[in-house]
Amino acid sequence: MITEYIPSESRGHLNHGWLDTWHSFSFASYFNPVRNQFGALRVLNDDTILGGSGFGEHPHQNMEIISIPLSGALQHRDNMGHIEVIRPGDVQVMSAGSGIRHSEYNHDAEEACNFLQIWIYTRNKNIKPSYDQRSFSSNAQEGKLQLLVCPDNQPEDNALFICQDAWISRGRLESGHSIEYKVRKPGNYIFVFLIEGTLHAQGEQLKRRDALSVRDAEALILEAETFSDILIIEVPDK
Repeated sequence: MITEYIPSESRGHLNHGWLDTWHSFSFASYFNPVRNQFGALRVLNDDTILGGSGFGEHPHQNMEIISIPLSGALQHRDNMGHIEVIRPGDVQVMSAGSGIRHSEYNHDAEEACNFLQIWIYTRNKNIKPSYDQRSFSSNAQEGKLQLLVCPDNQPEDNALFICQDAWISRGRLESGHSIEYKVRKPGNYIFVFLIEGTLHAQGEQLKRRDALSVRDAEALILEAETFSDILIIEVPDK
């Protein structure tokens, strides 16, 4: 097993006034030659958008894009006709495929909106673009991992599908509790991102917004020192 501890403060940070953003991997004007991606995981941005602000219409192509709101409300609009608002507990997925245009704005004029945006390289290029979203109960994440996203060719009930052999799970552990994550596809990589709390994994202590990348593993034990909100992203090696 090969692991790398990634402290929160080592991420790229840019404050544009209307947008305060942290980049786990190279993105836009932030470039980190040793942290450009992790297997098929290309982007994990931790974005906070001020009230009344947002990203104007822009294009995407051949990328699986997953948005997870943590606070506030995010309004989505795309050229496929979707006009939606997502809030904490919701997850949104877009298969950009052959090309999609969309915008993302803070739905509230005053309250800030914080969300995670994840980009994963697609398995098949130039597929027909698609959109979906779903609400997930936090009760289903207490003391266990709830599957949020899974591959379209290995569908599981109540999870959203993407065109890649990747899985995204979220769980909440009380202090002193532990959980085992088993790799779903041999050879896949694991990226643990701690949304909140203090967690121990493979001899490392993770705090709020820290991460742990894991290669060559079959399973991983996570132990909560304090209440911990955990996101696990499993992706192919490329």
